Amino acid sequence: MTVDVVNAENKKVGSVDLRDEVFGGRVKTDLIHESVVRANAAERRGTHATKTRAMVSGSGKKPWRQKGTGRARVGEIRNPLWRKGGTTFGPQPRSYQYQLPKKVEKGALRAALTQKLRDGDVLVVDALSVGEIKTRAAAELLRRLGIEGKALLVDVKPEDKLTLSVRNLEEITLLASNRVSARDVMNTRRVVLTRAAIEKLQEALG
Repeated sequence: MTVDVVNAENKKVGSVDLRDEVFGGRVKTDLIHESVVRANAAERRGTHATKTRAMVSGSGKKPWRQKGTGRARVGEIRNPLWRKGGTTFGPQPRSYQYQLPKKVEKGALRAALTQKLRDGDVLVVDALSVGEIKTRAAAELLRRLGIEGKALLVDVKPEDKLTLSVRNLEEITLLASNRVSARDVMNTRRVVLTRAAIEKLQEALG
């Protein structure tokens, strides 16, 4: 399989060969799902908390004597059984982050890129660069490439000028090729890869 390579003016300047073992297989949606869930879980703040009986304000004094009153025994007013008492086994701050096997992450990214290629939503350019640090310059570059809406730009090492120029464009994400995940690919309308980036990805995913 070959894909056309265009320049900044959206004119064809060559082509790049895609490996069948990377982009020619079945799209495994289950791997994409696992990778996306893992990425979402890693971003959860996990700041939820409830007060245990040790944290609730109030006296620790025994309200009445253990025996002889006819009432149920109780040790303190912060008892979880009482109104405004502590919470038993309530949620506490924690991290939801977990790791997937590297093969699963690679398979998910391979499947996501393959799906985008089959949908015709991948554009390969010879280079991604702007002449000056201007949001307008980045917007003009994308307009010439025919990119509208959400887009993911991928380069081996993104140019500093372009990084600063696209940061004010809400729907544009610029990433290095070694930081791309399946969620990044699926959570966008178009994927723009440089020739160097797609070759690097093929080496990593092959």
